[in-house]
Amino acid sequence: MKILLVCLGNICRSPMAEGVFRKLVQERGLDWQIDSAGTADYHIDEAPDRRAQRASAEVGIIIEDLRGRQVETSDFTRFDWILALDRANLCALRSLAPAGHSARMGLLLDPFLEGREPGEVADPYWGEMDDFRACRTQIQQAAVEFLGRVGQAQESSG
Repeated sequence: MKILLVCLGNICRSPMAEGVFRKLVQERGLDWQIDSAGTADYHIDEAPDRRAQRASAEVGIIIEDLRGRQVETSDFTRFDWILALDRANLCALRSLAPAGHSARMGLLLDPFLEGREPGEVADPYWGEMDDFRACRTQIQQAAVEFLGRVGQAQESSG
C-alpha cells in the first residue's frame, strides 16, 4: 500500500500526517510506503515548520528530516491513495490528475464511519502552538481510523 498525504505547501499538515502514518505503519508491522507533498511550490526542499516539528516530537514523531515537495503527475499512478487534508487541495488534486490515473483520492477526514460528514484538517500555519497540537491530534485520530478500515479491507481482499 502506498499513501500520499497532501496539503498546500507541505510544511505543516502533510508532513505531520506523513510522520503519524509512518509511526502507525511501523508499529503495526505493515510494509506500506508513506509520503507527503503540497499542491503549491512554495516550500520545495524546505524542512517542516518548526511548530509542526515540535508538535510531532511531543508524541515521539520526528519529521525534521522531511523536505517539502510538490505533487507530480507520476504520483497519480505511483500511489494507491492520495489523501488531501482539505477540500481546496482535493479540488487542486483532481484538476492535476491525468486521465486514467489509478490512485484513489479523497479527504483524510472522509467519513469512514457511517453518519460522519467529511471534514477538513484546519491549517495551523497562521496559528499558535496549540493549533499545531490540535491539528496533530486530529490527524492521529483520522490515521488510526483510516488504517483500521483500509488495512482491514486489504487483509480481507489479499
